[in-house]
Amino acid sequence: MDAQGKPRHIMVCGGTGCHASDSPEIAKLLKEELDRRGLSDQVEVLQTGCFGFCEKGPILEIHPDNTLYVEVSTSDVADIVEEHFVQGKQLERLLYIDPNTEQRFASDLPFYHNQLRIALRNCSYIAPENIREYIAADGYQALAKVLFKMTPDSVIEEIKKSGLRGRGGGGFPTGVKWELTRQGEAKQRYIICNADEGDPGAFMDRSILEGDPHSVLEAMLIAGSAIGSTHGFIYIRAEYPLAIHRLEIAITQAREYGLLGERILGSDFCFDVEIKYGAGAFVCGEETALIHSIEGARGEPSVKPPFPAQEGLWGKPTCVNNVETFANITSIILRGADWFSNIGTEKSKGTKVFALAGKVNNVGLVEVPMGTTLRQIIFEIGGGIKHHKTFKAAQTGGPSGGCIPTKYLDTPIDYESLISIGSMMGSGGLIVMDDSDCMVNIAKFFLEFTVDESCGRCTACRVGTKRLHETLTKITEGKGTLDDLDSLEKLSKIIKDTSLCGLGQSAPNPILSTLEYFRDEYLAHIVDKSCPAGVCKSLLKYKITDKCKGCTLCTKHCPANCISGSVKEPHVIDEERCLKCGACMEKCRFGAIIRH
Repeated sequence: MDAQGKPRHIMVCGGTGCHASDSPEIAKLLKEELDRRGLSDQVEVLQTGCFGFCEKGPILEIHPDNTLYVEVSTSDVADIVEEHFVQGKQLERLLYIDPNTEQRFASDLPFYHNQLRIALRNCSYIAPENIREYIAADGYQALAKVLFKMTPDSVIEEIKKSGLRGRGGGGFPTGVKWELTRQGEAKQRYIICNADEGDPGAFMDRSILEGDPHSVLEAMLIAGSAIGSTHGFIYIRAEYPLAIHRLEIAITQAREYGLLGERILGSDFCFDVEIKYGAGAFVCGEETALIHSIEGARGEPSVKPPFPAQEGLWGKPTCVNNVETFANITSIILRGADWFSNIGTEKSKGTKVFALAGKVNNVGLVEVPMGTTLRQIIFEIGGGIKHHKTFKAAQTGGPSGGCIPTKYLDTPIDYESLISIGSMMGSGGLIVMDDSDCMVNIAKFFLEFTVDESCGRCTACRVGTKRLHETLTKITEGKGTLDDLDSLEKLSKIIKDTSLCGLGQSAPNPILSTLEYFRDEYLAHIVDKSCPAGVCKSLLKYKITDKCKGCTLCTKHCPANCISGSVKEPHVIDEERCLKCGACMEKCRFGAIIRH
């Protein structure tokens, strides 16, 4: 018990990342240890959703002590119970240490400074598998307000007034989409939650579904009431087993509580939800391809118009919103459009969730007001670049986004600002790169992804992206010419202008942005036949300097037997036979081997 005699709670991160690091076992052992100590009636252990601070997981937070422990392992359980709950002391070795200041934090971690959690408000705060916890956090009150105090038109008007735009990447005004769907001339309309999160390194939607599934269900109910729909679908990729599991529990519980099905909350409103599994095709994140997949057809995009709001699932008006968009709805209904619209910028309202990844100290999930700068996210929330290296670029928008150089670090993150510098918001991936990254290779990596994920329906994307990838491969192998740069630019613009859907239209962005901001690296690959970052294997050369002591370690570890020399005499590498594996440089004790 705390000083007021209330039970204390240990909130254990239950997101996928921490699951992979034994957080369920940690929770189980905590319960057993508390029971063994006779403390189980005083301390309750709960598994929550993602805390966001994935770099330091598994994480647990103790309430109301306001103490957060990081990088917890099963071997720490006994010490946590002994020191924190028996002796009443903080376990110092599990407190977060800032890599820049070396200061210890038990709470109020710098990672959470400048964040404002709306979509993620309940993640790490409630147990997602218990509907009563969601209800205790004002859950389903927004639905009750909509059903008994508002009309469908007033609900749509409130969402329009809030300025909420789609968080899946396109940024289309959510209220307008609802209005267009409601205007569709059909007795049946559909709501679809797009949980097909396919960007490399993105896990925003997954974390919301794992940590707060009822917020999405409640928002779908509100949308259904507003547009006149009785049925909704959650389209989620099958690679998200934990999110699916918690969604299934949430749907079952909502039905048991009369919150899904017939005459919801005693009203005339009827609405139910069905889960549909995706097979992991990136293109199915595009709404028309997703609709075709639900119908059992091949996941290919359609020519628009007609738009799904006019003619979508089985030819009926259909509203498609992604998970994060839905996660904002209940807060807008309860707190008002004015409250939400006062957050963010003039044209980009509210907050945005980003999956912060790459060469940054604090990898994790962050939610910030629109208009927050890249510098604030990377260096204040993210804690700066790992190993004190130099920031080189950040890519927003996943494989469809552009690479943003240092000079734009102070760019506010909103839809228009990112587009103006050759990138895009996308669903919220944010990958940080340092001076050891080759930007030509980065562009090639993302083109490889889009080539694999192209549905193949339109020639511009199916063939064009392959030609782009082939040209980039040619350049990284030292076979490129200056004419290839012109070809890359021309073909990229053609693909953007002629592709059928957003995948092809945005696929050239990594090339166009790196050509604009890092053209010197392309020139180094083509003219100098070298990779400044030392990444492109075909352009690497290893040389043994006069620091060599003739210890023969490099000779013993060379798989190609291309190093020769006598004992205690400088050695030489045969460049033609060298595999460029780097084994020699790794084993050299004297720093005598350099890569250039």
